Amino acid sequence: MDHIIKALEKEIEIQSELFNGACAPGVSLEDIENVLDIFKKALFPGVFYQFNDTDITEFLSLMLYQLKSNLEHILEKFNLSKSEQLNVSNQMIELLPQLKQKLRKDIEAIFDGDPAAETHEEVVLAYPSFEAIMIYRISHELAQLGVGLFSRMCASIAHRKTGIDIHPKAIIGEFFCIDHGTAIVIGETAVLGHHVKLYQGVTIGALSVSKNQKNKKRHPTIEDHVTIYARTTILGGDTVIGKHSIIGGNVWLTSSVPKNSKIYTKDYGIELSKSNT
Repeated sequence: MDHIIKALEKEIEIQSELFNGACAPGVSLEDIENVLDIFKKALFPGVFYQFNDTDITEFLSLMLYQLKSNLEHILEKFNLSKSEQLNVSNQMIELLPQLKQKLRKDIEAIFDGDPAAETHEEVVLAYPSFEAIMIYRISHELAQLGVGLFSRMCASIAHRKTGIDIHPKAIIGEFFCIDHGTAIVIGETAVLGHHVKLYQGVTIGALSVSKNQKNKKRHPTIEDHVTIYARTTILGGDTVIGKHSIIGGNVWLTSSVPKNSKIYTKDYGIELSKSNT
């Protein structure tokens, strides 16, 4: 055992040159998931928590108090000052009606876009894609308020639970629809317009770039009313998919396409061979 301890101590010493454990927040993913659960109850009290019509005001008051208290407790662990904690928690509380409006439009987009969806409640409770979008909307606001690691940890929870990886700093418009959703990746500098619909396995990613390009736009822009089908990869900060375009499945794109385009694998010389039977 002694040799294992010595080897681990040596690795920790080497690691300390790149990683300062003292700067890591003393917060667990479970703590952050508990805060996200309070967000859900405050945003959808009739779905994530059943209440009587007579006590909705009291319930919302309790949820907002718990949310503010829990946010400040976690923000303290990210080494924020008391005034910074209060600023972030107060602003997140103020943003709740706006978040609810955006999520309501996302629910409508998913419901209208999926014939299998029978109710809005089903979308909220049973669709992993909506879970990922909801956490993205929350984490995006946290990122905008300057708590990047907190927002990334929220996004990591969504990724673990749904298989959908959306960077909190990505910009995504209203009426966002993800159908199925497993293995979707949306990068940090991606910009998606309104009424965008993505199927499973879509990557909105970056071309291979060096670390010194981290402050440049590396991910595509997807304009309004674009549909991208399964397992398609679109790469590059200069790549723009024009409005009202349809990108078929299994397409690989690293250049822009104009509005009203229809791009399929056959456009790239890829043809399925005919069966001999």
